[in-house]
Amino acid sequence: MSAGKKNISGEPKEGPKEGSGANPWDAGKSSDNVRQFTVGPDDNDIRMDRWFKRNLPQIGFAMVSRWARTGQIRLDGKRVKPEDRLMAGQVLRVPPGGETAARGPRKREELSDEDIDRAERMLITQDKAAIVLNKPPGLATQGGTGTRDHVDRLLDAFADEKSPRPRLVHRLDKDTSGVLLTARTPGSAAFFSKHFSGRSAKKVYWALVVGVPEVHDGIIEAKLAKQPGTGGEKMHVDEKDGQTAKTKYRVVDRAGNRAAWVELQPFTGRTHQLRVHMAAIGHPIVGDGKYGGQDAFLTGSISRKMHLHARRLIIEHPDGVPLDATAELPEHFAGSMEQLGFDENDSDAMPEQDRGPMPKALQKKAAKQHSKQIRKEARGERRGRGLGDGPKQKLGKKSAAKFAKGTKGGKPPERGGARKGPSKRGPGGRGRG
Repeated sequence: MSAGKKNISGEPKEGPKEGSGANPWDAGKSSDNVRQFTVGPDDNDIRMDRWFKRNLPQIGFAMVSRWARTGQIRLDGKRVKPEDRLMAGQVLRVPPGGETAARGPRKREELSDEDIDRAERMLITQDKAAIVLNKPPGLATQGGTGTRDHVDRLLDAFADEKSPRPRLVHRLDKDTSGVLLTARTPGSAAFFSKHFSGRSAKKVYWALVVGVPEVHDGIIEAKLAKQPGTGGEKMHVDEKDGQTAKTKYRVVDRAGNRAAWVELQPFTGRTHQLRVHMAAIGHPIVGDGKYGGQDAFLTGSISRKMHLHARRLIIEHPDGVPLDATAELPEHFAGSMEQLGFDENDSDAMPEQDRGPMPKALQKKAAKQHSKQIRKEARGERRGRGLGDGPKQKLGKKSAAKFAKGTKGGKPPERGGARKGPSKRGPGGRGRG
């Protein structure tokens, strides 16, 4: 097998007269011999159909299903179904033929010295399984129609011709900055993706929001759906048909009644979840005109860029030691923090466990308090502070009943009451989280 091509996580098994196995990327060539492959560590615990998609992409799902149905594919000599999971060390017997249209590995893009330098400046830490980046605001995570400059394109800077191309395992919005995890191998990509989808990955964002939430430590539970008429480009609160979305927030500090610095921890991963939730409770993220309109911008010299930053990520790692990475603030965000008098040391961005549903008594109390806040805003209280009429979309009483009450009052804890103490490791380090 060619070392510079896709790693199939195990060389074809030698010895049996049935065949020595073929390079999985020889898609245009038909194999006349039975092939045997040993499942490698990178492919441990993946479905068999997924193994073919990853390692023998020239063989389509329909052919794999037919072979499995007729018993032509064997795993350790036994029949196997497409949905069965493979374990490292098992031997997969693949019949000859089955190739469809020729295709090979994605062609590596030629990067300029400037591109490589830009990619390296984003690097927080890397090892044999992961590459952790600090994505700058304004750079898309992945390409699309009309998007030629993106993180995915720059990942070629971290791989040579003999290694698999790094791959994305999650995304950040274009204007959101901060910790972005990519995987070095197909196996580590599957590992990390499993933990993201299983919601065991802990993410903490920092944001500056307009105004100060009256409930300064709580949970927002408001279902989200695509907003009609926006081509799927915008989300909104939809308690009837939306998908469950849950966000924990905590006010770290405030600048009078003008703005607040909050920690945000998403317990679900809906599109634009943090942005919609904060706008829905009347406190849009500073610079987020998409969901806050003109109310999302502060007067004076505060930057008009979005102030949402993925500060910290803690996730299990294939080597058994959790990966714990912290991303420094971008220049505009750090400048706004300084102008508003906020001290980065007042938060260690430590994630918390999902506490589950709040008791009904607290839900009712929180709903009453939050409804009072909305009525005040409707009367134009915030207009008196020069912040406009408030965002157009707010949670109604029914949704507010799910708004969890923590610490009550219009003033967050003094800086002496905020979480203090150094993180378990410096920015970008690895700790046991």
